[in-house]
Amino acid sequence: MNRTLTRMLLAAGLTISMQTACAASTDWEAGRVYNKNDTVTYQGRTWQAQWWNQGDAPGKAWGAWVETGNSAGDDWQGTRAYKAGEKAEYKGMRYQARWWTQGEAPGSASGVWLLLGPVEPPLSGMAAVHSGGRIQLDGDSARFSWPGVYFDARFSGSSIGLKFDDSVNHFDVLVDGKRVQEVAAPGKTTVWIRDLPAGEHSVRVAKRTESTQTSGAFLGFEAGAGGKLLAPPVAARRQIEFIGDSLTVGMGNTSGKRECTEAEITATTNANLSFGALTAAKYGADYQINGYSGLGMIRNYDGNLYPSNYRTYYDRALLNDAGSTWLNKGDWKPQVVVIGLGANDYNTPVKAGEAWTTVTRKAEYKKAYHDFLGKLRQQYGDETLLVLSATALWQADDFIPSVQEIVSERKAAGDQRVVYFGFGGLDFMGCQWHPSVQDHQSIAAQLQTVLDGSGLSW
Repeated sequence: MNRTLTRMLLAAGLTISMQTACAASTDWEAGRVYNKNDTVTYQGRTWQAQWWNQGDAPGKAWGAWVETGNSAGDDWQGTRAYKAGEKAEYKGMRYQARWWTQGEAPGSASGVWLLLGPVEPPLSGMAAVHSGGRIQLDGDSARFSWPGVYFDARFSGSSIGLKFDDSVNHFDVLVDGKRVQEVAAPGKTTVWIRDLPAGEHSVRVAKRTESTQTSGAFLGFEAGAGGKLLAPPVAARRQIEFIGDSLTVGMGNTSGKRECTEAEITATTNANLSFGALTAAKYGADYQINGYSGLGMIRNYDGNLYPSNYRTYYDRALLNDAGSTWLNKGDWKPQVVVIGLGANDYNTPVKAGEAWTTVTRKAEYKKAYHDFLGKLRQQYGDETLLVLSATALWQADDFIPSVQEIVSERKAAGDQRVVYFGFGGLDFMGCQWHPSVQDHQSIAAQLQTVLDGSGLSW
């Protein structure tokens, strides 16, 4: 269609029907043509086209798109100039400017203001939060102990408060996707991030550390003076769960050395730089890092803590509370589950008096692994891709074959959504000879190759 004619029709308010027009509420794509009133999602928010456009990303100043979800806006001021896309509140309603305006009150006949809906009550506590990982909600408090738990929010203004009740753990704080601060063992306090550019922002608080014997709490966000909390980010369409031991946790990955004290292990463990978090970021996925250092499928490091093992803790919301159970409300159904259990089962010799011998360990390990995979199938269904990982151990040459055999046996039994993931080429420059940050980046890249070749339709 001739572009001049297109603009004439649009100016007349006529709808143009084109085969390439987008269906409602799809992810925005730069190469697609959008007609007036088409809706898309972009950066976790919903937008509506104001006229025919192609390649104009939602949120740009010329106003081809307006946000239709819950949005921010200060009280309208008659002396202020508003650009296209800016928002204001007036007489209990929310509006968004279609084009540049000054002195024209929202609701005026000129049509410069698009009505978004009534002003909603201010958000507070966990109502403004999208969380990832296993937590236990108690009113406006979210308790946690698994590593890699994170809390996301959106706000307007130039400062944001982070409300903690945790004297043990370390956290990364990210604003608009960039790490701005580490918070270490804050106690019960509000930590403020200040002097941000005015406007709308995203914020994430992400737990770095492992805390198997204690739990902490996050009490939500608090907007600074003149700002407000906005509707929380929408959950990602993609979900990945990572199950494993200290390698999955990211133990000591930022240390740059192999010999560390306990305090150094705490300070240099960063689950947010583990291969799991890096992989999830690559795919724009929500994720759980359900890792517990030193535990195995049937046997823990050096035979410790028998008869408990990883499976003892998997269903818990809080690792230090045997009575807590993580409640999946149906919104967690990962398309991929990556399992890395077995290094602790195999990497130390079986000692006299243990419940198995070197010969029987493999058979019992495989049986327990099959049972655990059956549990995951029951939880998540037959379409979830199960990725069973292993790496070479100089102490035991039967670890990798055991995992490979489990994969083969499941496929022979009709489960085709299971794959083997072997990785290597690591420098092990983390604490106690654990993978370094560079190693985790390498593992994530190797895992991506497996996932991209698995036929995932997500």
